Formats: sequence, C-alpha cells, structure tokens
Amino acid sequence: MPHDGLDLPETPVLDNLLTLTKAAIAPVDDLLGAATEAVKTRVTEGGRVSAELLEANQTAAHALAWLATYAQSLRQMQAWAERLEADGRFGEIEQLLHQIAFGEYLLQIQGGIPMSQTEIVRVRDMGLDERADLRRLDTPGITTLCQDGNSQRARTRLVELMQEQAANITVGATGLEDELEMIREQFRRYAVERVEPNAQGWHLRDELIPMEIIEELAEMGVFGLTIPEEYGGFGLSKASMVVVSEELSRGYIGVGSLGTRSEIAAELILAGGTDAQKEEWLPKIASAEILPTAVFTEPNTGSDLGSLRTRAVRDETGDYKVTGNKTWITHAARTHVMTLLARTDPATTDHRGLSMFLAEKTPGTDAEPFPTEGMTGGEIEVLGYRGMKEYELGFDNFRVKGENLLGGIEGQGFKQLMKTFEAARIQTAARAIGVAQSALDISMQYAIDRKQFGKSLIAFPRVSGKLAMMAVEIMVARQLTYFAAWEKDHDQRCDLEAGMAKLLGARVAWAAADNGLQIHGGNGFAQEYAISRVLCDARILNIFEGAAEIQAQVIARRLLA
Repeated sequence: MPHDGLDLPETPVLDNLLTLTKAAIAPVDDLLGAATEAVKTRVTEGGRVSAELLEANQTAAHALAWLATYAQSLRQMQAWAERLEADGRFGEIEQLLHQIAFGEYLLQIQGGIPMSQTEIVRVRDMGLDERADLRRLDTPGITTLCQDGNSQRARTRLVELMQEQAANITVGATGLEDELEMIREQFRRYAVERVEPNAQGWHLRDELIPMEIIEELAEMGVFGLTIPEEYGGFGLSKASMVVVSEELSRGYIGVGSLGTRSEIAAELILAGGTDAQKEEWLPKIASAEILPTAVFTEPNTGSDLGSLRTRAVRDETGDYKVTGNKTWITHAARTHVMTLLARTDPATTDHRGLSMFLAEKTPGTDAEPFPTEGMTGGEIEVLGYRGMKEYELGFDNFRVKGENLLGGIEGQGFKQLMKTFEAARIQTAARAIGVAQSALDISMQYAIDRKQFGKSLIAFPRVSGKLAMMAVEIMVARQLTYFAAWEKDHDQRCDLEAGMAKLLGARVAWAAADNGLQIHGGNGFAQEYAISRVLCDARILNIFEGAAEIQAQVIARRLLA
C-alpha cells in the first residue's frame, strides 16, 4: 500500500506483537510495585494504614488504584491474546485491538491516566520520580508499542475490518467457550427483537419495563441463572451472568439490570440465609414468582452504609417494626420483597449493629405504588436508567416477620452485604460493557449513514478513531470483567478484580457514549436519537454499586494492606 512515497505493509500490525506485549508487562508491574511502596510510606503509621493519612493522600491512593487497574488490564489482554493465538483465532482484528490497547495504555501510564475528564494522575502524584522511575518502562519493546501501537493507520484499519465484519456480534473474538457464546447469541437475538425497538420509547415516556418482558426473561431463566439447581435455578456460572447482562444492557440498561436485584437477593440468601429461608425464597426468585429489590441507602449516608439510622425493633410477638427513610431504591414499587438493611442494636453507631431482613410487601400499581401498611414512597425523577424507576421510601412501624431476619441472627447484616459486592460489581461491569457496546453500535451505523462534504462520516479519521477506541476499550473492560467472573466461579477472592472491572468499565461506558454523541453532532443532542438515551444511561454507572471515588479507595486499601 503506497503511502507518502514509501512502501508500507498492508496491515499496521507490529511484527512479533505478542512478544512485545508480553515483555511490557513485567516493567509495568515493576513500576506498580514501586508506586505501591511510595504510597504506602505516605499512608502508613505504626505499621498500619492510617485512615486519616489515606484520606489526606487520597489522590495518590486513587492514582495507585488506577495504575493497578491498568496493569491488570494489560495482563488480561495478554492472557486473552495468548489463548486466541493457541487456538488459531488471533486474527488481524484481534491483533489490532491488542496492539492499540497496549500502545495507548502504556502511553497513559507514562504521561497520565484519566480518572475523570479533569483528573489526570501521573507517577509523581504517587511519590515517584518521573525521570528515574519511568526508566523502568524505557525498553525497546515498550518504545515500539508507544510509538506505533496506537497509530492512525492502526485505528483506520481496525474500523475497516469492523465494517467488513459488521455481522459479528462482537468486535473481535471474546475468547469465551462456545457454550457462553451460544448464550450470547440467544440474548442478542432477544435484545434486537424485543428490547431495542422499544427502549427509546420506554425512556422518553419514563415507563416501567412491561411485565411481559419480565415474564419472557423469566422463561429464559434470567432470574435464576446462577441460583443452584436444587433451588430451582440453572446453576450456571457468573460468566454466564456477565454475558447475559452484557447483551441485555446493550439493548437497554433497564432490561439488563432487571436481573441485578435477583442476583443480589439470591447471593444474600445463599451466603447468609438459613436452610428454611433458602428453600422458601430462592425458588420463587428463580422463577420470578417474586421480584426483589435492594433497600440499603439512606438520604444522608450515601456510600457510608455503616452509619445507617433506619431502625428495626423487635416486639413482644417476635416480629420487627421498622422506622426510617431510604432513598435511591430501584424497582421498589412493583416488587414483592425487599432485602432491607436496618439497625437492630440502637447502642451502636457503626456497621456492627446492622441486620438484614427479607421484608415482604405488596406490589403496587400506578395508582397506588405503595399499598403496604407502614410504608410510603415517592418517585425520584432521573435523567436515565428509567425502566425500573427510582424511589424514596419511608417506614413507620413497618412490620417484618421475625422469621425473615436473614440468617436468624442479629448484627450480621453488613457482613452479609459485603459478601454480595463481588458479584454485584462484576454484574455492573458487564452492564457497563453492554452500554458501551450500544454506543458503538449506534454511532458506527450513524457514521456510515451520515454524509458530510460528499462522504460518510466514518471516512474522517477523527470519527473512525473514536469508533476504534470504543472497540478497543470495550475489549479491555470485557477481558478484565471476564477474569473477575472466572475468579468468582473458581471460589477465589476477587473483590479487587471486581472493583477494577467496575471502575474501568464505567469510565469506558461514559467515554463511548460521550464520543458517540459527538459523532452525531447536533442530532445527538436531540431526544429522538437513541445516543441521547445511552449518554444518560451511561452516566449512572460511575455512581451506583460504589461511586468511582469509593471504588478507587477500596482498591487502594486492598493494595496497601
């Protein structure tokens, strides 16, 4: 392919790509080790991490979390590439995804990692010397990747291949086994037929997702996907949950999130419930005979769950009466049971006095959303993520059966909830991937169809470059999420990896939606275009299931401990 008088190879894929990328991982890990020690010296007092010092050095700690997330992302991309190479499936499109990811992330590690649009963290923020410590990355292979990995030619070629392979469900092979890809195909077909044609209407009319959709998803096994077969579920892996969440969220995040509440409730009951509670509740959740909702957050506590004030007092009958207020409760009106976190020990002011309840309620209607005695509620109007609606709830001597105290022992609620965070964050990362993929789908089609100055938008390098980076970062987030799910499926602690997947996935979704709207120009700002909805939906991902700042804090504490 002649270019500027030079004979360049047809593909911009670098020679010995896997050798180059594999060799880049150890220097990055070396830099991460140095950064970890540098931050540790700032936040440690008396041999322990000090909460006060960690807060005072929050930027350094969060920079470390992001650096570690990038390092883990590159490791998982390398593992993905090597698996595909071994299977003979590491084709040109996969090579370009891999090469661009390494080229871009290595450059960001050296020059600055974006925690948000205006917060770019550099190694000096972690107490490192940029001249001395960045020499760890001064290798010929890393230099080649940084100079030529994420080139204009590479991005342009990737988008050419994306157009040629538009019929494929994903950009590049995911590396998952055939069974999971069959599940993906099934739910992609469903999303295309039943979700995508209706999503914009549901959003604009601010409607609840129709019950017929929930019934269809129940028939497909969505609500019992990971519940053991002995309790009426399918007993499938967390990886299957990730794939299903991806594809349904690609259609509409509201639909992709329907299974989240069931996933959280089932995790709580499986990990902390009595045998009787498991037998009573899990089959009903699996079949969607009952729909659960999670009732944790309070108006003045946000992410500080340990300071919850809603109280549950046991009366002479052995039942509990709950009084207090909750907020940001998703799908609260038409559900049947609430996983409700409340304080049972009034003498406590932290997490040790909290208990979890399976609080039964009567599903509401449009006319009377909260008919259960002792319970009131009002809708919170939101920008996006509308299909299940958000509510504020008030409880005034709301009765909960004594037998519905999760596990039958008071004071275990916070510990029980902590056990669900891994699965919840993995599932949220999967939803983020789906939203990002939706932005790519919509924007690429628009860029092909829209003509400006006599040609399609996709022919302009900055437009194709945006699309290429969407595809690349979706694959990076996808591999990080799959790895966290693999660890969960193999009974390995994965709160660190789940947190990283959620942290990165949320940023990727927002970037994809924002760039997608930019590709649409003024039309993207019009509500009639689906990208406007995707932008609104993407924004919540950086907040719920642990805001990005909280997520970075959690990751940093694990790294420094």
